[in-house]
Amino acid sequence: MPGTNLTRQEAQERARLLGVDGYEITLDLSGAPEGGTFRSETTVHFTARSAGATFADLIAPAVHEVVLNGTALDPAEVFADSRIALPAVVAGHNELRVVADCAYTNTGEGLHRSVDPVDQQVYLYTQFEVPDARRVFACFEQPDLKGTFRFTVTAPEGWTVISNSPTPRPENGVWRFEPTPRVSTYITALIAGPYHSVHSSWEGEGRTVPLGIYCRPSLAEHLDAEALFEVTRQGFDWFEEKFDHPYPFAKYDQLFVPEFNAGAMENAGAVTIRDQYVFRSKVTDAAYEMRAETILHELAHMWFGDLVTMEWWNDLWLNESFATYTSIACQAHAPGSRWPHAWTSFANQMKTWAYRQDQLPSTHPIMAEIRDLDDVLVNFDGITYAKGASVLKQLVAYVGQDAFFRGVQTYFKRHAWGNTRLTDLLTALEETSGRDLKTWSQAWLETAGINVLRPDLTVDAAGTITAFAVRQEAPPLPAGATGEAVLRPHRIAIGLYELRDGALVRTDRIELDVEGELTQVPELTGRPRPDVLLLNDDDLSYAKVRLDPDSMATVTAHLGDFTESLPRALCWASAWDMTRDGEMAARDYLALVLAGIGKETDIGVVQTLHRQVKLALDLYAAPDWRETGLATWSEATLERLRGAAPGSDHQLAWARAFAATARTDAQLGVLAGLLDGTESFEGLAVDTDLRWALVQRLAATGRADEAAIAAELARDATSAGERHAAAARAARPTPEAKAEAWASVVEGDKLPNALQEAVIVGFVQIDQRELLAPYTEKYFAALKDVWDSRSHEMAQQIAVGLYPLIQVSRETLEVTDAWLVTADPSAALRRLVTESRAGVERALTAQAADAASA
Repeated sequence: MPGTNLTRQEAQERARLLGVDGYEITLDLSGAPEGGTFRSETTVHFTARSAGATFADLIAPAVHEVVLNGTALDPAEVFADSRIALPAVVAGHNELRVVADCAYTNTGEGLHRSVDPVDQQVYLYTQFEVPDARRVFACFEQPDLKGTFRFTVTAPEGWTVISNSPTPRPENGVWRFEPTPRVSTYITALIAGPYHSVHSSWEGEGRTVPLGIYCRPSLAEHLDAEALFEVTRQGFDWFEEKFDHPYPFAKYDQLFVPEFNAGAMENAGAVTIRDQYVFRSKVTDAAYEMRAETILHELAHMWFGDLVTMEWWNDLWLNESFATYTSIACQAHAPGSRWPHAWTSFANQMKTWAYRQDQLPSTHPIMAEIRDLDDVLVNFDGITYAKGASVLKQLVAYVGQDAFFRGVQTYFKRHAWGNTRLTDLLTALEETSGRDLKTWSQAWLETAGINVLRPDLTVDAAGTITAFAVRQEAPPLPAGATGEAVLRPHRIAIGLYELRDGALVRTDRIELDVEGELTQVPELTGRPRPDVLLLNDDDLSYAKVRLDPDSMATVTAHLGDFTESLPRALCWASAWDMTRDGEMAARDYLALVLAGIGKETDIGVVQTLHRQVKLALDLYAAPDWRETGLATWSEATLERLRGAAPGSDHQLAWARAFAATARTDAQLGVLAGLLDGTESFEGLAVDTDLRWALVQRLAATGRADEAAIAAELARDATSAGERHAAAARAARPTPEAKAEAWASVVEGDKLPNALQEAVIVGFVQIDQRELLAPYTEKYFAALKDVWDSRSHEMAQQIAVGLYPLIQVSRETLEVTDAWLVTADPSAALRRLVTESRAGVERALTAQAADAASA
């Protein structure tokens, strides 16, 4: 039995046989307030190139009718697992009608149903990527079988229904949408409920695109619609110019929906976005920048992904990487953008994610081999998004930005409304750039692993460079990874920086191609050695970078003195990478951050450093020094909070960093005082979300009990408040609290996705290692059953979130290895556990390095 899986071979065979004309889908959501199931009626018109047998896809509790070309088939005979067998399609036109009861979910997959505790109203939305349209209607669930979709929806009175086509006026509670253009099943959408909305438009050349923004009424007071419209319009302007293709759909709605698993989803003309992006409390500008990137990422997908769609999921990387690259480029270059420094954030956050992912045993080529749906479900990773986008950025540097976008324009014109493979884009880029990209593609897209670039120089007694080369290394792939490490061609810049009046200023820049193990740079011979030589300046390529000893000494003393944010970010990232690799002791990383963070102006970098320092101390510091390091850090966070400019982003960031690490009675007393109003800092608003951060830390340290948590929830009786309260309850340092949290997640399956995630986050408290130690055995005893019985999203939350990563010991590695041998997990589950195991192994290496530095 296939379960819910689908292999690439099966998809290819079905695509060779079938072509889809269109779907007519009728859904009755009138019973949504009660939940359970809804009636789904689907008629699909398709053609077959020859007579034969095939199957349609459906996940449903009950199937009432299956009619193929006028002949009724017995559902008991043809429907099993997730498939409807079609034993006799005819050559030419076919019609399939399926009537079923489909189920609402609370997992963020299929048609998700959520109840807002503020108004007790039901809110629905669909999430179909990768294979979950089949949870709502019968279909041929693969991206290369495109069709038109005509939805007819019955909904309760007072609701609004939104789909890919413009929203019609309802008649007697029935919403009849016009057919969509030809799109794939996974980007169709349906959002329904008493949503609040704001409307505007984008004015293009001779046409108008209606814009809508939606959220629950309980969030309406916080919805900054004009700011969202402004970013959206900038994206429309920039993408239409760069892509030279009009926006392909009739309208563009953005819907902020509850309990969303991802950041957002590129449904055609109806983008769903997690409603945590409707900020209820003060956030730093980094949060607005991240939200804007998400908005632009999904908008870019309207062209790359929706208009032109990958043939199969092995090109998922290209779909996501292109959207990521172009969204960051838009932020960096669009006229009037608030975030011209967007590449700094990319270097500091996205690429750090990529480097981490690329050093796991599961590392894979960017163009991964996707054999089936199970493969793709665990492949939304740092390589697919961040490494791919980094490599696209290098490709742009390699072929030139103008040639790149001319190639993209050719690609859209040539393949509009169709499906493509990577070779289709590369062919267009070769035509416009004149570059042969076959060798480049093989080196960058078909191999795994990461390169290291080091300066190789000699300097004479007078301080003159007598020889300079870039040395490229290809470290062996992690144990368990497939393939071999390779050297690659890199397009990089070398920045020359001088310390002038206390500031590190770039005085020159050399751009070149690096190939092979050693690339000579004769342009630097005979020049005075600068204070810092920075490889991969401007972050053109994807590689780990190391500094020569003299440059490292200057950077250690003056990292905060770079006048530009990007070289600072590159040096911060290099230092963090060295810490993770055991090349820099955790205590030295702490000292570096404390020395330089005060001069760091980019708030996103500051917040990233906060998270990395805490992680380094928790996992990478030698156990006998860890408490000393944590005490130093917690004291520093309070000192910086006291010294921060009132009302500034830095003040808020330091307040959150302090709340995450406060540990002494006096420090915890400050947190309690901020909550009850007896303590204050000028300009710091202790608003709803900051209050919850304080409560959760106090709960984790035993200073806030159930009564305190309940009182805070009474102040914030919202869905967000429920999540925060669940995390705080799970964080309490008692055996009873841990047992209750564990039971609700592992032994029970009633929690919705967002609450389950909150409980897991609260449960795992690094300060509670001893209390949580017994759960290592419980985790491995339950994991296989959890994986086999839960939906993918819910099972992955548990598999990753509850792995005993904080139990850094050889024993954890041994019990993991024993389980991998005896449990016979699926490939997807094996990958997740192996990745988590690698985190423990890395922490052991880093702890040894930190101890050796003492």
